[in-house]
Amino acid sequence: MKTITLGTNGPTIGRIGLGLMGMSAFYSGANENDAASIATIHRALDLGVTFLDTAEIYGPYLNEELLARALVGRDRDSVVIATKFGTIRHSSDGAGGLDGSPANVRLSVEGSLKRLGTDHIDLYYQHRMDPSTPVEETAGALAELIEEGKIRWYGLSEAAPETIRRAHAVHPVTALQTEYSLWSRDPEGALLATTRELGIGFVPYSPLGRGFLTGEIRSLDQLEEGDFRRNNPRFENLAANIRIVEQVDAVARDLGVKPGQVALAWLLAQGDDIAPIPGTKRIAYLEENVAADAVELSAEHLAALDAVDAPQGDRYADMSAVNR
Repeated sequence: MKTITLGTNGPTIGRIGLGLMGMSAFYSGANENDAASIATIHRALDLGVTFLDTAEIYGPYLNEELLARALVGRDRDSVVIATKFGTIRHSSDGAGGLDGSPANVRLSVEGSLKRLGTDHIDLYYQHRMDPSTPVEETAGALAELIEEGKIRWYGLSEAAPETIRRAHAVHPVTALQTEYSLWSRDPEGALLATTRELGIGFVPYSPLGRGFLTGEIRSLDQLEEGDFRRNNPRFENLAANIRIVEQVDAVARDLGVKPGQVALAWLLAQGDDIAPIPGTKRIAYLEENVAADAVELSAEHLAALDAVDAPQGDRYADMSAVNR
């Protein structure tokens, strides 16, 4: 797999990473087969996937613990572990809620280090911006953790351009993680322009539209009752949004590949600063995703994909916590 350097001075990683969330939380099948999830992580490492993404909220906590078990016996320096804090208030008995205070940063990192079984976290993201704590204070606390060697780099998730600039002025931001895909084009414009101006890497999460762009999901009946997507506005508009998959599938048929591979190849074509983290619990889907690294899109294919219809429905039912 081709590699990229994340940000100006960040880690060198395989340019397709692995999002681990669905192994432990929010999606159908979460926590049903940890052995299969661990086997998928092992296969990812064997295929050159070195960038593994988790968060304390996934479970909560279960996903970090799962990753720790998967990495037993592996060379710690051969993987780049990214995890996230800021959506659990550790000073309030672990209650849910946004907390970017320096005290919560400290409590969060110690918990993640213990669960991950490591002495350092490679990339530590603020998962969502806390409106009650100036981002300068959060960035200052993260800079201290870098000085102490507890984390190597820090990033932000779903932050607005001005917020990124304010954090970056305190200590350089290495990466921004935000939803970006063929059906989530929001970052194009000010957000990508800001990260590129400042030399910040861009990590698209849900690059396959939460599985939608694979073409495998045609009915909400395919999703378990507790699956977060059943109440997601775009999946509630599934019948109307199927046309997007059909447009992607037309390119896939022309190339003799899968729709999901086309969706990932399109993202990779958007710049060498982009490192998507598709998630899966299954080795077969992982191998499909990694193979997207070799898919070449012509100018005509790219033009067709750029013209794909916009989806009906917001990314979340409540958009108040993103892009701020």
